Amino acid sequence: MSDDGGQKRELKALQAVLAAEHAAVYGYGVVGGRVGADRRTEARAAYDAHRARRDALGREVRDLGGEPVASAAGYELPFAVPDAAAAARLAAELEERVAGVWSDLVRAADGDRRATAAEALREAAVRAVRWRGGSVAFPGLAERAGTASAPATPATPTA
Repeated sequence: MSDDGGQKRELKALQAVLAAEHAAVYGYGVVGGRVGADRRTEARAAYDAHRARRDALGREVRDLGGEPVASAAGYELPFAVPDAAAAARLAAELEERVAGVWSDLVRAADGDRRATAAEALREAAVRAVRWRGGSVAFPGLAERAGTASAPATPATPTA
């Protein structure tokens, strides 16, 4: 970004994505504990992907002169996760929320960061489809229509 306002927008979007990735890492801890053995490898791969993105985002925020937003001690889940079916629904929800904030970064960034954000958006959308078993027309956008929901709410964990 060439102007200061653009850099501020980009930094704000990076911080939002970082917060969403923190929440996804937490959420996949719950998913991994409840999902069936047949999907545990998939959950672990998603957990590792979100952790790697989270770590890279922290470095990018610092590169732009910001202090990376910290992970909350716990996050309130959008619904109870008592079994494998609910764990799969949670994984799909996590991916859809992450896709939404990555789409915000696609709009705020340019160059290599925009390309990286588009790739991360695509990866989250593909994982959401796999977990849910279906897709939406515009991943990262349709889920946000009419809502400005946060990626997850820092709070007391519920499971």
